[in-house]
Amino acid sequence: MNGADTAWIIVATALVLFMTLPGLALFYGGLVRARNVLSVFMQCYAIACLMSILWLAFGYSIAFGSGTSGLWGGLDKMFLSGVTADSLSGTLPEVLFFAFQMTFAIITPALIVGAYVERVGFGFVLLFSGLWMLLCYAPVVHWIWGGGMMADGGIFGEVGVKDFAGGIVVHETAGLAALIIAFFLGPRKNRTTPPHNPGYVMIGAAMLWVGWFGFNGGSQLAADGGAAMALTVTHISAATASLTWALWEKIKYGKASLVGLVTGTIAGLASITPASGFVGPVEALIIGAVAGVLCQEAVNLIRNKLRIDDTLDVFAVHGVGGIFGTIMIAVFGAGAWAAQLGALAIVGVFTAVVTVVLVKVCAAITPLRVDLETETNGLDLEVHGERAYELNS
Repeated sequence: MNGADTAWIIVATALVLFMTLPGLALFYGGLVRARNVLSVFMQCYAIACLMSILWLAFGYSIAFGSGTSGLWGGLDKMFLSGVTADSLSGTLPEVLFFAFQMTFAIITPALIVGAYVERVGFGFVLLFSGLWMLLCYAPVVHWIWGGGMMADGGIFGEVGVKDFAGGIVVHETAGLAALIIAFFLGPRKNRTTPPHNPGYVMIGAAMLWVGWFGFNGGSQLAADGGAAMALTVTHISAATASLTWALWEKIKYGKASLVGLVTGTIAGLASITPASGFVGPVEALIIGAVAGVLCQEAVNLIRNKLRIDDTLDVFAVHGVGGIFGTIMIAVFGAGAWAAQLGALAIVGVFTAVVTVVLVKVCAAITPLRVDLETETNGLDLEVHGERAYELNS
């Protein structure tokens, strides 16, 4: 065990949990109507709790067990069987590696929340998120990070797929799942209401930005120069994408908004995530500059051209950003084109199939969508019996 590495990953684990609670909850919560903000908080918080238990029970073993098929890790590490405080994973205590990866298993299904807010059934959220994490996310983790079929020496040869912190594993899977759920769920009855609290959105985005240092910098799994470079390029991409999003918004619409600026931040963060261990500051500048415009155009395509109500633009920002960053690894010569594109295609098809099946199965067990009265009155009061704000305040 290396003490410095262990200390850094303990901090990184806390930072990645901080991304979901409260970062993502505030970012998403500020974007919805005032009568639905608590439902978003509830969904993010409950997902964090449920994924933690499921990751302990089965998820970690599926992702990082010792299975030899290349498809999944097996169940030999269910409930951390055989793992003690003295067990090691590289230079880290294995229980810490488990906890660090658990925070990724929390935020990935939580990202999908943005696609279905304001109209989804709470039971569906929990059932779908739990099954999706185990049957979609965890196997993909094994394929790329757990020594499975896409790792070095796998189906793409010695090179393997390069995905430093989750462009494919986190952002492509969550983005595609979000788009598919939004398609099956249908649009909200009123899609035109602006965010109820842009201040929440900015605070949540700022928390995500800070937490992302643990997300990308921690993925080095060591306290060294590689972690420092990953942290630095993460910041540069986020800053650049924020400005290019705002500039493009100003050119197109005449005004640059706070919500647009901070959404650009998230686009830059998602785009640098897969490449953060393989590029330098100049490449990060380029990735961020393109991401701010590319993801904004993707929002316009999904929202206005395809008319899919991916409410908080999960696919356009996270999905497109993660895919773009994964491709840029090959553009900059840090990965093989066949491996990067092949992994995107395979994981994309797998995610789509699993998500469609799970939507159908879960909707047959618990309602996918709330009724019109509940949607009109707001999920906070109708589903959870609470209000975020007093009516006369």
